[in-house]
Amino acid sequence: MEKKIYILAGGPVENVPDLGEYANDKEAVWAGVDRGVFHLLEQGIIPRIAFGDFDSVSEAEWMMIRSRLENIRKSQPEKDETDMELALMWAISQEPETIRIFGATGGRADHAFTNILLLAHEKCLQFKGKIEIIDRKNEITMLKPGSYTIEKMESFPYVSFLPITETVENLTLSGFKYPLLNCRVERGTTLCVSNELIRDFGTFSFSSGILMMVRSHD
Repeated sequence: MEKKIYILAGGPVENVPDLGEYANDKEAVWAGVDRGVFHLLEQGIIPRIAFGDFDSVSEAEWMMIRSRLENIRKSQPEKDETDMELALMWAISQEPETIRIFGATGGRADHAFTNILLLAHEKCLQFKGKIEIIDRKNEITMLKPGSYTIEKMESFPYVSFLPITETVENLTLSGFKYPLLNCRVERGTTLCVSNELIRDFGTFSFSSGILMMVRSHD
């Protein structure tokens, strides 16, 4: 099984971080989604697999994709799953340690929200590794109840915790500028937005609910 799977979706390229630091990762396998496949090829990255109905690429771009890739899972536009969901479920089935998703935010709000909420899919929550969405300003993960340790990152100094379920119970934050102790946080409140780590490492825990963690920079 692969250690890492990187997925590039078809979101606006100006929102995609520099892929150069990821492109040379020998432990990673790439997958492309729809127009993201074309963007990977433009950067000299050959994905192992491609997903999509490819209605967002031109005929010339589609011909280039077909000529460069062997494993293309082309789907019909009319289907129950999005192309991103198909790619993510495939990645989970490979049982890697880490899945990183790029090009999943920016552009259409419905696409961005759908991609983010995919991380709350039961298969994603039960996945034993780490799944994260990364763009130029954010790193997004979805968490089930438990205890966690996070490292201070200069690239993403701000940390926000957003309940996805109606409530998150007993949220405790230690090593943060604004600590909490066994706090009940309701969905839609802004209590846990834009916190910061004051030590090299911080810890947090909660007993029930689903929590989205967003690490950001200005």
